[in-house]
Amino acid sequence: MSRWLKYITFVLMFSLTLGGCSRMGLAYRNLDVIIPWTLGDYLDMNGEQKGWFNERLKEHLSWHCTTQMPSYLDWLDRLQSMVASNQVTDDALQARATEAKQAIAETAREITPSAVELLQGLDDKQVAEMNEAFAKDQRKREVQYLKPSLDQQIKERGERMEKRLNDWLGPLSPTQRQRVAAWSNALGDQNTQWIANRVHWQKQFSAAVAQRQSPEFPQRIETLLVDRERLWTPEYRQAFAKTEAQARSLFVELMTESTPTQRQRLQTKIEGVKKDFSDLKCLKAAKQS
Repeated sequence: MSRWLKYITFVLMFSLTLGGCSRMGLAYRNLDVIIPWTLGDYLDMNGEQKGWFNERLKEHLSWHCTTQMPSYLDWLDRLQSMVASNQVTDDALQARATEAKQAIAETAREITPSAVELLQGLDDKQVAEMNEAFAKDQRKREVQYLKPSLDQQIKERGERMEKRLNDWLGPLSPTQRQRVAAWSNALGDQNTQWIANRVHWQKQFSAAVAQRQSPEFPQRIETLLVDRERLWTPEYRQAFAKTEAQARSLFVELMTESTPTQRQRLQTKIEGVKKDFSDLKCLKAAKQS
């Protein structure tokens, strides 16, 4: 669940391209990366629950690989075509981000019944441990992202982005680095709204689990996992829209300023991700059947 939450706290365009593809290539060796559902960081499952969880996760991974992965490859083709034709525009990035959101929602919807079944089987001690893990997570993130001064937060955010971009584009030019710094500065205290909304979601999740035997529980969990944007705070909804717009603007300008070497590096990186996916045994088996 913690890794899944990262998808909604960062701009989807970057999390699925610049920031996420390197992780996604390892998805079927690290089962909690693509499937947006893991309670491992928050819940101490007993032996029976772990056995059930692992078997159900294998089923979800098989479903995901055979039914969803082909569309991921198509998505990467569209992304690669944008770069190759130098048509990285705001409209095109919005389209790719919308497709990514739909893919995440479809996967979340698929695993919701399993999440409901597991959560309904928790005892009170496990629920209390989960809630304490949420509180620990909150404290950790507040120290990491909110304790530094605003100037330091902006500096660190820019450094994180520059590190991602260096991996996918190669060394940035002075102009590109200035643009990254301007992007980070424009987001201001976005960390505050992100953390607040994260806590807001966790509280709603905990409240739902407290009523896990109620008839409304399955629908409540589906809303929390699939239609999570409906539950965002108004402040975060506004901040997220700004974050997405700023990220698209950044990426468009970076690509406008990019060199042929940088574009070739990005093409090669995307091609590598496509190969990682294409080489998955489950996908090869699906193509042969």
